[in-house]
Amino acid sequence: MDAKSAMARVKNAGLLRMQGLIGGKWMNAYDGNTFEVYNPATSEVIANVACMGKQEADDAIASAHAAFSSWSKLTANERSKLMRKWKTLGQLITLEQGKPAAEGQAEVMIAADFLEFSLEEVKRSYGDIIPQTQVDRRMFVLKQPVGVVGAITPWNLPLALVIQKVSLAMACGCTVVLKPSELTPLSALAAADLALQAGIPPGVLNVVMGIASKIGDAFLASPKVRAISFTGSIAVGKMLLAGAAQTVKKTSMELGGNAPCIIFDDADLEVTVKALMSVKFFNSGQLCISPNRILVQEGVYEKFVIALTEAVHTLRVGNGFDEGVNQGPLISKAALHKVESLVEDAISKGAKVLVGGKRHSLGLTFYEPTILVDVTSDMLLSRTEIFGPVLALQKFKTEEEAIHLANDINEGLAGYIYTENLQRCWRVAEALECGLVGVNDGIVPVAIAPFGGCKQSGIGREGSKYGLDDFMENKISVLGKYGVILQGLDLMEELRN
Repeated sequence: MDAKSAMARVKNAGLLRMQGLIGGKWMNAYDGNTFEVYNPATSEVIANVACMGKQEADDAIASAHAAFSSWSKLTANERSKLMRKWKTLGQLITLEQGKPAAEGQAEVMIAADFLEFSLEEVKRSYGDIIPQTQVDRRMFVLKQPVGVVGAITPWNLPLALVIQKVSLAMACGCTVVLKPSELTPLSALAAADLALQAGIPPGVLNVVMGIASKIGDAFLASPKVRAISFTGSIAVGKMLLAGAAQTVKKTSMELGGNAPCIIFDDADLEVTVKALMSVKFFNSGQLCISPNRILVQEGVYEKFVIALTEAVHTLRVGNGFDEGVNQGPLISKAALHKVESLVEDAISKGAKVLVGGKRHSLGLTFYEPTILVDVTSDMLLSRTEIFGPVLALQKFKTEEEAIHLANDINEGLAGYIYTENLQRCWRVAEALECGLVGVNDGIVPVAIAPFGGCKQSGIGREGSKYGLDDFMENKISVLGKYGVILQGLDLMEELRN
């Protein structure tokens, strides 16, 4: 299938939306402005989408606030029944994001998993009864939805991250104003359309996109928005945290990563290379948990380099709709220039290119799968999230040195360990300063596991039972004069007898 056929199927399915969604109505930007959405594999314009700003965001917030009262009063089971009719979608992801079609379908399955989990887990959002020190008092802990949530999602997983945030927030009883990335708004808009078709009431889910700074400022300034859920860069996350402090909003921040991958002498190289390839080159390396720094113990370094080089040479770069392609383009020219500058800096400081290291002959924003050796910690790509198909290899001697290199950064999202030593698995996993650790495996986001980082990689967790906390408040209800009530019950029992 080619891009034109895929677009025709999307249109025929009624999934191509280019307006924002406010109060259950599809709306143009109030000033009529639009922005273009490109297919990065062809540079062709595939849609002109409403370019919204503060006024539209304010109206979407008001709509979500008005819908909150009725939506939050539904039981978890009632909300679950409505949301279970929410379907997911496929090829639109490859069209606007560029990833291979198989990865687009995998993202659909991830999104479906998050939706199903959210609908079931919220039914088990139990409160508590706290033992008392006074006989005439009882204390109950109730869990209640926080209110309107401002959700901001990135372009690299344009469907999965939308569903991950929105489904859990809505299942908890919150209403949502979603701002998807301007690079990939179509998947989010299609998901919102399916939500309407499923019978989600007007105002429960709203979508605005366009001028990011104005929409973000509207989220932060409004006292009606009680929580911000953001996935994106550390720099933007810090600005949102500072702004959210003005109205003391709850925040959930999944920010950048700089994942270390530690390969010890006793690692099974076949398992290691297979796992590393699957997670590193997924979405052309444009993933927050993508291994950035490949730390290899000197005893296995040469064998590992040979095995990895053979594997990288098997990759096929191209349009995501072409048969056999397993690496697509980078999302934009800015992304391409960033990868180029990081590789050039590394080379200027002594790194050697073993494979790739330049733009692909396909042109546009395609970049060759790349292996760099002799990488050191003073190079920019060791201190910066690469977000591209570049493997940066660095030697180490001891376990202590590897742990130091892995932790000597500001980020702490994901980390990877490859070793056959069980004691070392536990020891190093506990020593790594990150929120997720893959041991002899790549990390695949799953709904049942809490996803998030530490240090400057974020606050809070998405998915799992722990993800409910970002969208709910704990309310203490104290029942006084309990002893009087008990006496009344005893009297009624005596009268009955």
